[in-house]
Order: sequence, then structure tokens, then C-alpha cells
Amino acid sequence: MTGTDRILITSLADRPSLTSRLYEITDTWPAFVPHDPVADALLSRVAEDFPHYCVVATDGDRVVARGLGVPFDAVSEGRAEMPDRGWDQVLVWAFRDRRHGRRPTAASALEITVDTGYLGRGLSHRMLAALREAAGAQGYDGLLAPVRPTGKHLRPREDMAEYVRGRREDGLPADPWLRVHVRAGGTVEKVAPASMTVSGSLAQWREWTGLPFDTDGDVDVPGALVPVRCSTAHDHAVYVEPNVWVRHR
Repeated sequence: MTGTDRILITSLADRPSLTSRLYEITDTWPAFVPHDPVADALLSRVAEDFPHYCVVATDGDRVVARGLGVPFDAVSEGRAEMPDRGWDQVLVWAFRDRRHGRRPTAASALEITVDTGYLGRGLSHRMLAALREAAGAQGYDGLLAPVRPTGKHLRPREDMAEYVRGRREDGLPADPWLRVHVRAGGTVEKVAPASMTVSGSLAQWREWTGLPFDTDGDVDVPGALVPVRCSTAHDHAVYVEPNVWVRHR
């Protein structure tokens, strides 16, 4: 039996005892990402409040991957299946709809995180399939995903729409994570230009990145998909991250 064969993936609703352990995973998220105020306020509640849309992978007693998703109303006035504010927007809508008893009409993935010790084993593809199955089990005929392209940080000055058009010789996306989605049957639909926003004082950005943040203008930050805009006169910097909407049927 290989290491991959030993891994068990299920809906979190089937193993609620693992809810408190989802963040035991060693990950590679940039240090500034959790400081998105929407993530800071709501993300830790997703697994508890929407367990049927979340999945967890274990290798024996070890949690090795998590997949988070939420349902939301995409058809009421002012709503859209794939809003420009992407990740932040669907997370806010999901909790607002739950609070007001509004019937959801769509399901969106939020993240798939694989423990660094288990990267390169095809686990992300299996987690994506599990998230799709979880949404299907709740009656949805598809899953949306505001995807964070994993290779974009290497080309932060390139426009996201142009980056998304990059293809390999076989016609698949050049970006590795977009390629996983397309191979799984997903369709790249559009860019979410303001999917996540992180703002902070220059002191905070120095702490998060180790960079000086002492010059006005765009600053390339390791792990950031686009430059961070720095203003020394106002003592703050702002990062507005674009993502890419992908539809899975």
C-alpha cells in the first residue's frame, strides 16, 4: 500500500471531531494573507458552520489536507455567481445568508491546503474532486472556485488576464493550479480583480515580509500575485489580489 492509498478523504460532516485539527497542517501561505480582514473574521468559522461543504484528508491519525467551501445566494438583487470581489465576497455572502435564512443557490470552494510533506502526490486533485462531490451531495450541479494561481507570484507585474491566457504546448494552462482545475473538468471563466484585500501600516508590512517598505509605489513581495502599493506619506500599504473564477459542472 502506497502513502497515497492510505490517505482517507471525507466530508467534514462525517468526521466533525477533526474540525479543531484542520489547521495543524504545515502550509506555504504567505504571512500577509491571513491579514485579509474577511479571512480574519470569518474563515475560522467555515468548517464549523458549513461542514457539509468542507473536506478533510488524513493519513492515519495525521491531518494532511483540508478543503473548505461555502454555499451562497447568487441570484438575489446585487448578487452574482462570480463577483469581482471573488473570495472575500462569497465568504461574506455565505455568512450573511446563513444569518438571515436566505436560501443558497450556488456553492463555492474557498481553499485547498495540502501539508507540505504531502505535496507532489496528486492529493490536491483528489481534494478538488472531494469538494465537488460534497457540493453535489448538497444538491448543486456544479462548484465555483475563485482560484489563486500558484505560479502568478513569479510574474507579479503581468496582468492577470494575460497570465491566464498562457498555455503549454498541449493546450492546458501554463499555471500549475489552473491546470489541475482544467484537467478536472473546470472551465476558466473570468478574473476576479479584487478577490482579497490586505492593508496595513508600513510597520506591519515590514513585520509580515521583512522588506523595508520605505519607497512610494509598487513593491514586489514574495508570494504576492501582484505588487503591493506603498505610500510613505500615509504610512500604509495595500495589496489587492486578483483571482480567477473557475466553474466545475
